[in-house]
Amino acid sequence: MQQPKIMGILNVTPDSFSDGGSFFDEQNMRLQIERLLAEGADIIDIGGESTKPFAEPVTEADELRRVIPAIQAVRSLSPSLPISIDTTKASVARAALAAGATIINDISALRHDSAMIQVALDYACPVIIMHMQGTPSDMQINPHYEDVLAEICIFFQERIAWMQAQGISKEQITIDPGIGFGKTLEHNLTMLRNISVFKQLGLPVLIGHSRKSFFSKLFHLSVEERDYPTAVVSALCAKQGADILRVHDVAKTATAVQLASLLDTADKRHG
Repeated sequence: MQQPKIMGILNVTPDSFSDGGSFFDEQNMRLQIERLLAEGADIIDIGGESTKPFAEPVTEADELRRVIPAIQAVRSLSPSLPISIDTTKASVARAALAAGATIINDISALRHDSAMIQVALDYACPVIIMHMQGTPSDMQINPHYEDVLAEICIFFQERIAWMQAQGISKEQITIDPGIGFGKTLEHNLTMLRNISVFKQLGLPVLIGHSRKSFFSKLFHLSVEERDYPTAVVSALCAKQGADILRVHDVAKTATAVQLASLLDTADKRHG
């Protein structure tokens, strides 16, 4: 079993569904960065605009005011750790990369801002593209698919071909099927048990399932109670070959993934 990279989430927003406002001031933000680093995050994902269902967009100025200090804080504590900037705005991505970020994480798959492709080309950086049906403001209004796995794969094939035609190499691209982004509970479960389907596209796969609302639908859990089931799902995703796990609680996920790996090794040794 391969060891996936663990991406720790740092939301510097007042309204994210899980931790909105928690790391909005500088002291709490820095403490959270220190915690993510101590727990072994391989990547820190910084976002300044909530993408929860029905979220309202924020201005470029507000987003920059939130994310640039966070990037600088990470860089002051870790000069070389990969930092992804979670944004759909090309201007924010460009400023973030100039400030020390190293990866573009665009939930719109470079569809929201036509200038984003040029930023990716200028910096020759890794780009994470996500599948989403609709936009955050309307994505959870009756999402529907004839075949959720096939339709997501077709979407990625089209986006990857377009990006390559613009000059982005396939080696730069990571795909995120978008758990909870225009998906029902059943869609999410189907995706999580079929990660191998996305792996067939030949690109690294990121899974962002952390604290999502489907845990509440299954087990009636509050946001604060969702880290343990998140860790369990992380281990199951790792077993299926997920390359990056985007989570709020790095420590629990790291333990769960390590345990799954040990059990996998023991099974092979004595099988």
